Amino acid sequence: MTITAVNVRNQFKGVIQEVLEGDVVSEINVETKAGLFTSIISTRSVKDLDLKVGSEVVVLIKSTEVSLAKL
Repeated sequence: MTITAVNVRNQFKGVIQEVLEGDVVSEINVETKAGLFTSIISTRSVKDLDLKVGSEVVVLIKSTEVSLAKL
């Protein structure tokens, strides 16, 4: 699956392997066929998206920005 509503060429489907929650920001480690990606996002977004180990996500990479979209 790709996210077509987002203009990002580099999309990698993967599964969350680790969530390190902090008070303000959290580290999300995602295993994909291309390798391991790490994203730093707000802890509020982690909770709003209900991201947890085992969740399927799409890693979206544009320039120096890495985003996640839950499947």
